[in-house]
Amino acid sequence: MDIIDILNKKRKGKKLTKEEILFFIDGITKGSVADYQASAMLMAICIQGMTDEETADLTHFMTYSGDVLDLSEIEGIKVDKHSTGGVADTTTLVLAPICAALGLNVIKMSGRGLGHTGGTIDKLESIPGYNVSLTKEEAIKQVKKHGIALFGQTSDLAPADKILYALRDVTGTVESIPLIASSIMSKKFAAGSDAIVLDIKVGSGAFMKNTKDAEKLAHIMIESGKRLGKKVTAVLTNMDAPLGDYIGNSLEVMESTKILKGEGKGSDLYEVSLTLATHMLLNGKIYQTPEEARENIVRVIEDGRAFSKFKELVRIQGGDERAIDDTSLLPLSKKVTTFKAEKSGYIYSYDNLAIGRASCETGAGRKTKEDIVDPGAGIVMKKRVGDKVEMGETIALIYTEDRDRIRNCLEIMEEAVDIRDTKPEKKPLIYGIYDGEMFI
Repeated sequence: MDIIDILNKKRKGKKLTKEEILFFIDGITKGSVADYQASAMLMAICIQGMTDEETADLTHFMTYSGDVLDLSEIEGIKVDKHSTGGVADTTTLVLAPICAALGLNVIKMSGRGLGHTGGTIDKLESIPGYNVSLTKEEAIKQVKKHGIALFGQTSDLAPADKILYALRDVTGTVESIPLIASSIMSKKFAAGSDAIVLDIKVGSGAFMKNTKDAEKLAHIMIESGKRLGKKVTAVLTNMDAPLGDYIGNSLEVMESTKILKGEGKGSDLYEVSLTLATHMLLNGKIYQTPEEARENIVRVIEDGRAFSKFKELVRIQGGDERAIDDTSLLPLSKKVTTFKAEKSGYIYSYDNLAIGRASCETGAGRKTKEDIVDPGAGIVMKKRVGDKVEMGETIALIYTEDRDRIRNCLEIMEEAVDIRDTKPEKKPLIYGIYDGEMFI
């Protein structure tokens, strides 16, 4: 069997056998398949697609390309959560301490930034001293004692995905349903959770631009879960505009602390975080009904237990919890540039992908896998879609020290904002919840 033959077969749109997919995954894991050959395969898959069977086989072999975490030492049902990626999507930092404070053991591996989307690990690393490099033994021990661990993907868990994940970011192959599905599910299966809640983003700032594609992705991932006996729930959420107002690494930590303190009640980030937390708690059998789960989520925010759990997480993973009490201790660019409205009217829409690119341009994201992010860079949105603005009024604040980055960011932001005389109709925040059937 030869990798060139396999590449040519997929390039022509033919179905790969289980043995050919195994050869490819085994090759990239052991290094016998070069990065440029793996990149060619990713492009072929992105263009030609994969059948459900191919996607399931790809997911399976990526899952077992390394160790599969055994979480049997941890009591109860282990529930993981994953987002397909968006702009200002800070839900993990909000819902993880909420669920842990309510008795669900949360052990979650997260990734770094991919394309225009921010990575949870990059956000956590913006907290001075926070250690994302836990071993699986350390993570299990921590969860048994404290009920929570948020850490980076270890090299021996789904190593094939780690290689492909980095290559997708720089080869224009991020937006492929088979690659998204296999990447997400292989990590989650390897992480050993019993149930998974998926936040599938839909809109201009997401990989899935419409609900039809999002439902297709949900179907593939739920079916993959069934094959391995895992409970999978998919929540389809709106990503036509930034979910939160803060876009960047330390900036998103700042916003998550506000939500956990109860200061963001009713915001989009608050509502999506609570919906995802609700289904994590339901899948974990902590509560029996959505109403009961949400009531307790609100209570644990209001009485301070969720915020205390976040501080506990930061402390036990080596971070400076003073920076959670006082977020001015977090890194932040001292240079702030205002982006202003060129005319009066209503914010009719945002090109959310462009806003994500603008944030990346500040230094908050990566253009290549070797790039180092600036933890103090990013954008703070001062206006939401539907808000009225006057000419010269501030729409966003840009945090970055570099003049060239400021200029480039401003140019992108100008393309991203559509101001009109009429107020837009409000779109749903949550399009549906897929759990074997669709509920609207």
